[in-house]
Amino acid sequence: MRILVTGGAGFIGSHLVDTLLSQQHTVVVADNFLTGRYVNLVHVQGHPNLHIVHHDMTEPLEHAAFQEPFDRVYNLASPASPRGYGRYPLETLLVNSMGSLKALRLAERDHARFLQASTSEVYGDPAMHPQVESYWGNVNPVGPRSCYDEGKRFAESLTMEFVRRSQLDARIARIFNTYGPRSNPKDGRVVPNFCVQALNHEPITVYGDGDQTRSFCFVDDLVRGLTALMETDGLTGQVVNLGSPHETTIREFAEQVIGLTRSRSSLRFEPLPVDDPTRRQPDISKARELLGWEPQTDLSHGLAVTVDYFIKSGIGTPDSAAVTGA
Repeated sequence: MRILVTGGAGFIGSHLVDTLLSQQHTVVVADNFLTGRYVNLVHVQGHPNLHIVHHDMTEPLEHAAFQEPFDRVYNLASPASPRGYGRYPLETLLVNSMGSLKALRLAERDHARFLQASTSEVYGDPAMHPQVESYWGNVNPVGPRSCYDEGKRFAESLTMEFVRRSQLDARIARIFNTYGPRSNPKDGRVVPNFCVQALNHEPITVYGDGDQTRSFCFVDDLVRGLTALMETDGLTGQVVNLGSPHETTIREFAEQVIGLTRSRSSLRFEPLPVDDPTRRQPDISKARELLGWEPQTDLSHGLAVTVDYFIKSGIGTPDSAAVTGA
């Protein structure tokens, strides 16, 4: 198949590209590298089935790579970390609106199957726990995080209009906290923050009292869920949570990272950011039922792989690298 991955140079996107190439598909990556990174694709540069197009999805699709028909379109283009969309709020709003519209029209043109990468952030600071797909969310529409929260909510609405209007075979993945190799050490997310600080024996920054929760899904499991959602027939218009159902507090997670790295770090508590969710855990009953999917990677193993990636990327002191066996 010929597959378009918008945002394919991002953390999740690059792992998805690896999987699609391993399945012998022809893959076109469209990325403006605003938050995506060339280093995430350097290991597959030169692959005969890969075409990387430096392109902003909010702009007209004039490149020759977009003129041949696609069989599948994965729409992952968007800053996805608080630091990313905090720095580029207008770009985040535009890529989730105009960028999604262009991706949907391309899929409509080619009669391609479409997957919209959404986010658990559409649930906001949830009043329902765990979160099920039928929950409408508790989002501040004018807060500092709204460019991402509302951008993704708009992209979901836009996708469903194409399903209703033109019977586009589209489905929506609501992605919960994902971690693993190639996560940007500077993007401000919990896992890279904690790993980098621990490897450098710096105080680990915990916002609030650390009792807020997250559920961490290893990137390989998440990609397996994305491809299952895309390739399972009969799911037009379905919205499916993809994430780990195992909830942990931020304090417990920080202590786990310290233990794994044998770090001398202590915990440093700072005020909770505005509108930061206090609890986050997906109900994945729908993914289990429709896709036969659930995460398989144990958090301790996934963390060890992630820490090893950061060490090999040159992060951490020599004694940190020694204790992890890198």
